[in-house]
Formats: sequence, structure tokens, C-alpha cells
Amino acid sequence: MAKKKFYVEANETIDDCLNRMAAEGYTPVRRMEEPVLKEKGKDVEVAYQRIVFEGKRS
Repeated sequence: MAKKKFYVEANETIDDCLNRMAAEGYTPVRRMEEPVLKEKGKDVEVAYQRIVFEGKRS
């Protein structure tokens, strides 16, 4: 794989995620935030933003 997505988990910091990427041999090339949606009755609202790094094989 040339590119891979790495998600920052709830129990880790951004530095932990970047270290995990480096351990697998990937370099971060892009940072994104994805909304995690939650249903509340008939409405849908954003529960939190999930941080995602796209890594390129180094």
C-alpha cells in the first residue's frame, strides 16, 4: 500500500498516533477531521470530530 489512513483513537494523543505511523514506516502527508454523528431524537448532531492522518510509505 502506498497510502494508509491512521485514526487517533480515544485513548491516545496525536503524538502517539504519529509515533505509531513512524513505527509502521509511514510519514504523515495530510491531516483531516471527520465529524462523528449522533442521533438525538429526530435530529442528527455532531458528537465530536475524529482526527485522521493520511500516511505515505517512507
